[in-house]
Amino acid sequence: MVGGYFSVPAVEVKIEVVIPEKERSKEEMSPNGKASPLIYKVNGTARHYHLEEHPIASNPYHNPKDVVEASVCHVKDLENGQMREVDLGCGKALLIKESGEFHAVGHKCPHYGAPLVKGVLSKGRVRCPWHGACFNIGTGDIEDFPGLDSLPRFQVKIEKEKVYIRASKQALQTQRRTKMMAKCISLSNYNLSSTNVLIIGAGAAGLVCAETLRQEGFSDRIVMCTMDRHLPYDRPKLSKSMDSHPEQITLRPKEFFRTYDIEVLTEMQVAAVDIKNKTAVFKDGFKMEYNKLLIATGNTPKALSCKGKEVENVFNIRTPEDANRVVKLATSKNVVIVGASFLGMEVAAYLAERAHSVSLVELEEVPFKKFFGERVGRAVMKMFESNRVKFYMQTEVSELREQEGKLKEVVLKSGKVLRADVCVVGVGAVPATGFLKQSGINIDSKGFIVVNKMMQTNVPGVFAAGDAVTFPLALRNNKKVNVPHWQMAHMHGRIAALNMLAHGMEISTVPYLWTAMFGKSIRYAGHGEGFDDVVIQGDLDELKFVAFYTKSDEVVAVASMNYDPIVSKVAEVLAAGRSIRKRDVE
Repeated sequence: MVGGYFSVPAVEVKIEVVIPEKERSKEEMSPNGKASPLIYKVNGTARHYHLEEHPIASNPYHNPKDVVEASVCHVKDLENGQMREVDLGCGKALLIKESGEFHAVGHKCPHYGAPLVKGVLSKGRVRCPWHGACFNIGTGDIEDFPGLDSLPRFQVKIEKEKVYIRASKQALQTQRRTKMMAKCISLSNYNLSSTNVLIIGAGAAGLVCAETLRQEGFSDRIVMCTMDRHLPYDRPKLSKSMDSHPEQITLRPKEFFRTYDIEVLTEMQVAAVDIKNKTAVFKDGFKMEYNKLLIATGNTPKALSCKGKEVENVFNIRTPEDANRVVKLATSKNVVIVGASFLGMEVAAYLAERAHSVSLVELEEVPFKKFFGERVGRAVMKMFESNRVKFYMQTEVSELREQEGKLKEVVLKSGKVLRADVCVVGVGAVPATGFLKQSGINIDSKGFIVVNKMMQTNVPGVFAAGDAVTFPLALRNNKKVNVPHWQMAHMHGRIAALNMLAHGMEISTVPYLWTAMFGKSIRYAGHGEGFDDVVIQGDLDELKFVAFYTKSDEVVAVASMNYDPIVSKVAEVLAAGRSIRKRDVE
């Protein structure tokens, strides 16, 4: 293997990654630059379209009062491969030195505000230490997800051995930049029942697809439809921050969709797709023709099949209203959660200090056993038990009992009877693809839509993305996998959009996910399915550890708690196509 070491206390891995040693704390011009006009064929006729002109693009400092310039350090203060957070008086920037050049961008990840100085710098991009989003240091553009916005980029100049940054005060304050986007050229001429691009589903995959099309200069009609009542929102927050209202977790405000002519049809369910006539048929009989189609319908939670399953106050958490209602009903009451899934565990953690009691019922002997392995699972279980969550393992629900129509008790197969005022079911999900059964679109035996590396289905012009697909994962020798995670849905949407525009772009991203419980996060990168061993460094009892998941002799995934930015470092190594051997982490 090439090159040096990186280390975090008690963990040493032989991998070449540049990281900000001094700043470590305790705890391609992108295709979206100023492009030439593109041509896209719409129903056989070629149309030219230009990116919307923003004065800010040609002269980012058109208002002199909005500009600040400051000397931030001496040229010798930073070595190559180092990052430093610098203060310009009215806000901070991230100063980076790589290959002898200085760059300055926003210092906070636009996703959830993580300090990027604690992230990982590698080959022209910085990766967020919390959730793995990646930004180009030259342009500030987002290159891997989660999140929608890019970083603002600031001018750097060197005078008399001093480094100066010139920045817009507004950009220093917002710490985010929305990429330039096209608008639709003639919405008034459209036939209501036909669109150029139809996106079924308004989650991360659908939204990123629509935004990427506009960023690439596509100026024809885009329609998104969703069964939800709301515009696209931050779905992971439903179980992590359960009393969030829809307007608090919306990904883009109403005005955004209006400005960029992305139409969203809410409470609209597609009942069938006619691929021969390129038409989607809605449940209410409405039909819409399309030229290109993205199916990003996600999944449907499994319900319980036991006696009494129709009793009131039993929930699958699917919408912000579900989450809000559960919090209200659970406060000072008895809660039973069925399934120690990510959703089940996050809900248990959120309700632990609000409810009178929280009981968790699970078929396995340890939570997360298949995903994080037994030892990590036990450590997490211990943390929950010390926060008053009671586990009933290796059993399942046999009956839900009611009093006056409302849930009163949950009866387990072991014979145990649990008092319950509210029950949350988190026993997995199935892909929401039933409506495609007779369509001719290739679906596997589990109901997943099968796509290639360009997110294309077997039907020309039909793409699919997100939780409902299986796709070839480069990291695991192109094995067809389903990765139902927020970051991956974003990337699927982007790849689908680029290939609708015939860019020939293949997916190669490294899966990255996180879970948050009792104010602590587990971060995870890679694809550990079928791991045969776990190498653990650090202290599980102290919840300060890193776990490397190996298959044969190779590290296929990594998880950590209180060990940032190790997961982002490993993700960068895997993203570069380099392998990590078991002996390197033992």
